[in-house]
Amino acid sequence: RFRSEIAPRPAITQSVFEACDEDNKGYLSREDFKVALVMLFGYKPSKVQVDSVMSSVFIYIFHFLGILLEKFLNLMSTKKAVQLFDSETRHIFTAFDMQDRGFLTLEDFKKAFNSISPKLFERIVVEAFREVDQDSGGHISFKEFESTVKYGQDEVSTVYFA
Repeated sequence: RFRSEIAPRPAITQSVFEACDEDNKGYLSREDFKVALVMLFGYKPSKVQVDSVMSSVFIYIFHFLGILLEKFLNLMSTKKAVQLFDSETRHIFTAFDMQDRGFLTLEDFKKAFNSISPKLFERIVVEAFREVDQDSGGHISFKEFESTVKYGQDEVSTVYFA
């Protein structure tokens, strides 16, 4: 499995929190938080990402900024869910893109839907294709596909790690 598909278990996430809270303060400082993300996800977050998280979930303790364990666990769970969803969306698009062109044609769309739901009326598939083909270009880009799949979802969770 890909590293991005392996969700850190709460026990591991809590262990990372405890390891990064070197002075046993009970919260993660800005620097602690950066180290925790490196340990859990293998990358150093940008200043914008850290600022976004710290400004929205911080607590003030003796004039220091920090993230408590419960909030940290929730954030990491949300981040992993977003990564998994994005990865699954890419896999579905790739499966539909049988010619590996980076876009879907109406024929790709029909074949995919025929394999999933062979009794679905063709006119419904054509209407769905037109709906997803937002720019009416005659093909569906990954961006159009992703936008359709994510339509109506709560976008708040992606704010911190966009």
